[in-house]
Amino acid sequence: MMDDAIYKEDIETLSSKKYPWHILNGNRILVTGATGMIGSIIVDTLVSVISKGYDFSITAMSRDMDRLNNSFGRYENHKLKLIPHDVNDPIEGEYDIIFHCASNTHPLQYSNDPIGTITTNVIGLNNLLKVKSKDGGRFVFLSSVEIYGNNRGDTESFDETYCGYIDCNTVRAGYNESKRLGESLCQAYAKQQGIDFVIPRLSRSFGPSLKRDDTKALSQFLFKAAKGENIVLKSDGLQRYSYIYSADAADGVFFTLFYGNNKEAYNIAGFDGTLREIAETICQMSGVGLEFDTPEKSEKEGYSTATVATLDIDKICRKGWKPTYNLKESLQRTLASMKETI
Repeated sequence: MMDDAIYKEDIETLSSKKYPWHILNGNRILVTGATGMIGSIIVDTLVSVISKGYDFSITAMSRDMDRLNNSFGRYENHKLKLIPHDVNDPIEGEYDIIFHCASNTHPLQYSNDPIGTITTNVIGLNNLLKVKSKDGGRFVFLSSVEIYGNNRGDTESFDETYCGYIDCNTVRAGYNESKRLGESLCQAYAKQQGIDFVIPRLSRSFGPSLKRDDTKALSQFLFKAAKGENIVLKSDGLQRYSYIYSADAADGVFFTLFYGNNKEAYNIAGFDGTLREIAETICQMSGVGLEFDTPEKSEKEGYSTATVATLDIDKICRKGWKPTYNLKESLQRTLASMKETI
């Protein structure tokens, strides 16, 4: 668990929610991408749930053992096992509940590792579906707003049935298309092997557990502001997207685990805004300036071509979920946390 007070508060709030945690008792839970932004919150929350008297086991999986130890090595808990492993390689064992959080998630990763981007979302997913227990439990495949592609101009926000345009003959499309194929692969396993799964489709996420190598525009805004440096906007900033605070994103994932319908997807978002609006809000909060620059070729290759990509969250809200934090609260919590740990 991270040391700062805000992150600890996020974990305590999540683990204290009135979810039916008892359903997890006796289950073998696997979290891939355990050292990533959302994966780490899920693992920390589950460890906190165990500390409240529940009884299940957690396996945290990531390619890097050093990152696993840095993230979770302080836990003296025989119910938590750390496994350095690439999900693209065959996986041993059997698990009742699987959170597949492993994925390349930001522009430079899409650009510099397009093969790994695709294989983790397809081959890695296939390896995980093979070790999912057929007796109860649930498979949770974290998907993305990116599967909707470009807005065709016929809607203000995407509901779960929308399908926009994606030019598959680009390096950047590897992420969108592999997430789409991953969702279809889950449906195939449900059809042929009866696996119970649910798909939380996350909007762009940020928060205290944001990783320092994340190259998304908003992530870079926050890192610079936390260090007292001017924010650099490498576009006109008019792209309008949905965003969510990381703890709210993890909460949405847990909500779908417990209450989502089998074989269905759910949009999870907190608020909408343009990049420029958010950059200007961060500048006002942190007292830094706003600059404009031209992106390098390697950066631009990983950029989304979507100019309007907002999520309609009515489906999950009708089941009883809602985000906790608005834009300003989310930015304030993230910046305060970063200033403690940067």
